[in-house]
Amino acid sequence: MATITDSIALYSSAQNSYLRQAISSRPALSISVRRRLGALPEFRGLRVHLLPKPSPASSNFPKARPFPSSAGIVSQAQDTTLDVPTVTDTTWNSLVLKADGPVLVEFWAPWCGPCRTIHPVVGELAKEYAGKLKCFKLSTDDTPSIATLYGIRSVPTIMIFINGEKKDAIIGAVPKTTLTATIEKFL
Repeated sequence: MATITDSIALYSSAQNSYLRQAISSRPALSISVRRRLGALPEFRGLRVHLLPKPSPASSNFPKARPFPSSAGIVSQAQDTTLDVPTVTDTTWNSLVLKADGPVLVEFWAPWCGPCRTIHPVVGELAKEYAGKLKCFKLSTDDTPSIATLYGIRSVPTIMIFINGEKKDAIIGAVPKTTLTATIEKFL
Protein backbone atom coordinates (compact mmCIF):
# COMPACT_ATOMS: atom_id res chain seq x y z
CA MET A 1 0.00 0.00 0.00
CA ALA A 2 1.44 3.35 -1.02
CA THR A 3 1.43 6.08 1.60
CA ILE A 4 2.55 9.65 1.80
CA THR A 5 4.06 11.03 4.97
CA ASP A 6 3.59 14.73 5.62
CA SER A 7 5.72 16.23 8.40
CA ILE A 8 5.35 19.59 10.05
CA ALA A 9 7.89 20.95 12.51
CA LEU A 10 7.13 23.96 14.68
CA TYR A 11 10.14 25.71 16.14
CA SER A 12 10.14 27.55 19.41
CA SER A 13 10.18 31.32 18.95
CA ALA A 14 11.18 32.16 22.52
CA GLN A 15 14.42 33.61 21.20
CA ASN A 16 14.37 36.36 18.61
CA SER A 17 16.54 34.46 16.20
CA TYR A 18 17.05 34.38 12.50
CA LEU A 19 15.81 31.55 10.27
CA ARG A 20 19.24 29.89 10.20
CA GLN A 21 19.21 29.45 13.97
CA ALA A 22 15.61 28.13 13.95
CA ILE A 23 16.46 25.48 11.38
CA SER A 24 19.45 24.24 13.38
CA SER A 25 17.57 24.26 16.68
CA ARG A 26 15.48 21.38 17.93
CA PRO A 27 11.75 21.58 17.01
CA ALA A 28 9.27 22.27 19.81
CA LEU A 29 6.66 20.06 18.17
CA SER A 30 6.79 17.62 15.29
CA ILE A 31 3.72 16.11 13.66
CA SER A 32 3.72 13.32 11.09
CA VAL A 33 0.60 12.35 9.20
CA ARG A 34 0.32 9.21 7.07
CA ARG A 35 -2.35 8.92 4.44
CA ARG A 36 -3.04 6.36 1.77
CA LEU A 37 -2.85 7.34 -1.83
CA GLY A 38 -6.34 7.31 -3.29
CA ALA A 39 -7.94 6.91 0.15
CA LEU A 40 -10.95 9.02 -0.75
CA PRO A 41 -13.15 7.48 -3.44
CA GLU A 42 -14.85 9.65 -5.99
CA PHE A 43 -18.24 10.85 -4.72
CA ARG A 44 -21.03 10.56 -7.26
CA GLY A 45 -24.11 11.51 -5.22
CA LEU A 46 -24.40 15.10 -6.45
CA ARG A 47 -24.86 16.55 -9.89
CA VAL A 48 -25.02 20.06 -11.29
CA HIS A 49 -28.53 21.02 -12.28
CA LEU A 50 -29.08 23.98 -14.59
CA LEU A 51 -32.18 25.99 -13.85
CA PRO A 52 -34.03 27.85 -16.59
CA LYS A 53 -33.59 31.61 -16.56
CA PRO A 54 -36.91 33.37 -15.98
CA SER A 55 -38.14 36.05 -18.30
CA PRO A 56 -37.90 39.61 -16.90
CA ALA A 57 -41.71 39.85 -16.74
CA SER A 58 -42.05 36.73 -14.53
CA SER A 59 -39.25 37.64 -12.14
CA ASN A 60 -40.31 38.46 -8.58
CA PHE A 61 -37.04 40.26 -7.88
CA PRO A 62 -36.80 44.05 -7.94
CA LYS A 63 -35.21 45.58 -11.02
CA ALA A 64 -32.04 46.65 -9.15
CA ARG A 65 -31.39 43.11 -7.84
CA PRO A 66 -30.05 40.57 -10.35
CA PHE A 67 -31.52 37.08 -10.64
CA PRO A 68 -29.50 34.47 -8.71
CA SER A 69 -27.19 32.03 -10.45
CA SER A 70 -28.84 29.62 -12.85
CA ALA A 71 -26.89 26.57 -11.62
CA GLY A 72 -27.31 24.56 -8.45
CA ILE A 73 -26.33 21.27 -6.89
CA VAL A 74 -29.03 18.66 -6.50
CA SER A 75 -28.73 15.42 -4.54
CA GLN A 76 -29.79 12.42 -6.61
CA ALA A 77 -30.43 10.41 -3.44
CA GLN A 78 -33.65 12.34 -2.84
CA ASP A 79 -35.22 10.67 -5.88
CA THR A 80 -34.70 7.15 -4.53
CA THR A 81 -35.77 7.60 -0.90
CA LEU A 82 -39.11 6.13 0.12
CA ASP A 83 -40.66 7.30 3.36
CA VAL A 84 -41.23 4.61 5.97
CA PRO A 85 -43.66 5.60 8.77
CA THR A 86 -42.22 6.21 12.23
CA VAL A 87 -43.41 4.37 15.32
CA THR A 88 -43.09 5.85 18.84
CA ASP A 89 -43.94 4.94 22.44
CA THR A 90 -47.53 6.04 21.97
CA THR A 91 -48.10 4.16 18.70
CA TRP A 92 -46.03 1.03 19.41
CA ASN A 93 -48.89 -1.10 20.77
CA SER A 94 -51.40 -0.25 18.07
CA LEU A 95 -49.05 -0.36 15.06
CA VAL A 96 -46.73 -3.23 15.98
CA LEU A 97 -48.02 -5.42 18.81
CA LYS A 98 -51.70 -5.47 17.78
CA ALA A 99 -51.13 -5.52 14.02
CA ASP A 100 -52.59 -8.22 11.80
CA GLY A 101 -49.84 -10.00 9.91
CA PRO A 102 -46.07 -9.55 9.95
CA VAL A 103 -44.47 -6.22 10.88
CA LEU A 104 -40.90 -5.16 10.12
CA VAL A 105 -39.39 -2.54 12.46
CA GLU A 106 -36.07 -0.83 11.72
CA PHE A 107 -34.37 0.39 14.90
CA TRP A 108 -32.07 3.25 13.86
CA ALA A 109 -30.36 6.43 15.08
CA PRO A 110 -29.89 9.76 13.28
CA TRP A 111 -26.10 9.71 13.85
CA CYS A 112 -25.69 6.19 12.42
CA GLY A 113 -24.10 6.01 8.96
CA PRO A 114 -25.08 2.38 8.21
CA CYS A 115 -28.67 3.27 9.15
CA ARG A 116 -28.73 5.83 6.35
CA THR A 117 -27.59 3.21 3.86
CA ILE A 118 -30.31 0.75 4.84
CA HIS A 119 -33.20 3.30 4.91
CA PRO A 120 -33.75 3.15 1.12
CA VAL A 121 -33.64 -0.67 1.23
CA VAL A 122 -36.36 -0.79 3.90
CA GLY A 123 -38.36 1.71 1.84
CA GLU A 124 -38.10 -0.53 -1.24
CA LEU A 125 -39.16 -3.56 0.81
CA ALA A 126 -42.16 -1.65 2.16
CA LYS A 127 -43.21 -0.89 -1.41
CA GLU A 128 -42.59 -4.44 -2.70
CA TYR A 129 -44.42 -6.14 0.18
CA ALA A 130 -47.28 -3.63 0.45
CA GLY A 131 -50.39 -5.43 1.72
CA LYS A 132 -48.34 -8.43 2.96
CA LEU A 133 -45.92 -6.73 5.39
CA LYS A 134 -46.08 -3.49 7.37
CA CYS A 135 -42.79 -1.59 7.71
CA PHE A 136 -41.94 0.99 10.37
CA LYS A 137 -38.83 2.71 11.71
CA LEU A 138 -38.09 3.57 15.33
CA SER A 139 -35.43 6.07 16.41
CA THR A 140 -33.56 4.68 19.41
CA ASP A 141 -32.63 8.24 20.44
CA ASP A 142 -36.28 9.38 20.53
CA THR A 143 -37.72 6.14 21.95
CA PRO A 144 -35.06 4.54 24.17
CA SER A 145 -37.57 2.64 26.35
CA ILE A 146 -38.68 0.31 23.53
CA ALA A 147 -35.10 -0.16 22.34
CA THR A 148 -34.11 -1.17 25.89
CA LEU A 149 -37.14 -3.46 26.21
CA TYR A 150 -36.02 -5.46 23.16
CA GLY A 151 -32.30 -5.36 24.02
CA ILE A 152 -31.17 -3.22 21.09
CA ARG A 153 -27.42 -2.75 21.53
CA SER A 154 -26.47 -1.98 17.95
CA VAL A 155 -28.11 -0.04 15.16
CA PRO A 156 -29.39 -0.67 12.59
CA THR A 157 -31.34 -3.64 13.92
CA ILE A 158 -34.32 -4.93 12.00
CA MET A 159 -36.91 -7.03 13.82
CA ILE A 160 -39.88 -8.93 12.47
CA PHE A 161 -42.97 -9.27 14.66
CA ILE A 162 -45.99 -11.50 14.12
CA ASN A 163 -49.03 -11.10 16.39
CA GLY A 164 -46.97 -8.94 18.78
CA GLU A 165 -44.23 -11.55 19.19
CA LYS A 166 -40.66 -11.00 18.06
CA LYS A 167 -39.81 -13.68 15.51
CA ASP A 168 -36.41 -12.66 14.10
CA ALA A 169 -33.75 -9.94 14.30
CA ILE A 170 -31.14 -8.85 11.78
CA ILE A 171 -28.29 -6.70 13.07
CA GLY A 172 -26.28 -4.38 10.85
CA ALA A 173 -26.57 -3.00 7.34
CA VAL A 174 -27.12 -6.20 5.38
CA PRO A 175 -27.87 -6.66 1.67
CA LYS A 176 -31.44 -6.54 0.42
CA THR A 177 -31.29 -10.26 -0.45
CA THR A 178 -30.68 -11.13 3.22
CA LEU A 179 -33.69 -9.09 4.31
CA THR A 180 -35.86 -10.56 1.55
CA ALA A 181 -34.92 -14.13 2.53
CA THR A 182 -35.78 -13.41 6.18
CA ILE A 183 -39.12 -11.81 5.28
CA GLU A 184 -40.07 -14.70 2.97
CA LYS A 185 -39.75 -17.13 5.92
CA PHE A 186 -42.65 -15.39 7.67
CA LEU A 187 -45.05 -14.72 4.78
